[in-house]
Amino acid sequence: MRSAYGGEGDGISEYPATIVVDVANVMGSRPDGWWRDRAGAAVRLYADVARLAASGRPVLPDDGTPEDGTPEDGAPGDGGAPEFVMVLEGAARAAADRIGADPSDRVRVMAAAGSGDDAIVALVRKLPGRRVVVVTADRELRRRCEAAGATVLGPGWLRGLLDRQHPDKEQPGNE
Repeated sequence: MRSAYGGEGDGISEYPATIVVDVANVMGSRPDGWWRDRAGAAVRLYADVARLAASGRPVLPDDGTPEDGTPEDGAPGDGGAPEFVMVLEGAARAAADRIGADPSDRVRVMAAAGSGDDAIVALVRKLPGRRVVVVTADRELRRRCEAAGATVLGPGWLRGLLDRQHPDKEQPGNE
């Protein structure tokens, strides 16, 4: 598994946009028992994000496609499909060893050595001139990422995309 930290040597620049996921924050946005097994919850989130990324659908809100992310002709598109970088910290870092990420995947995993927030901001700063979207609800991280040039969206945006992949699956906390 390759780290996404730095971007230059990890193929990040080949994609039109990078979505950086604050994994702890996204996991914490839904009361589904993630606190009992943080690494397991991170592995499940990775699997969901990997399915979304593999669909090739443009997913960013202003990429010119309808709200469901399907291009006008109904075929999945590849031009607007971004790469995802999932940043793990704390107990969830153990998930990095359990995730069998393929270097050709559109999902990279970065186990932060220290603060996940610091690692996210450092990554945003290493991708100047690129479209970077950070997914978090953390107000201080939002401020720092916006100052570094990223757009910030809340976990509900990503959860909504993931939920649409499994419309028949009941989502905890969404009753």
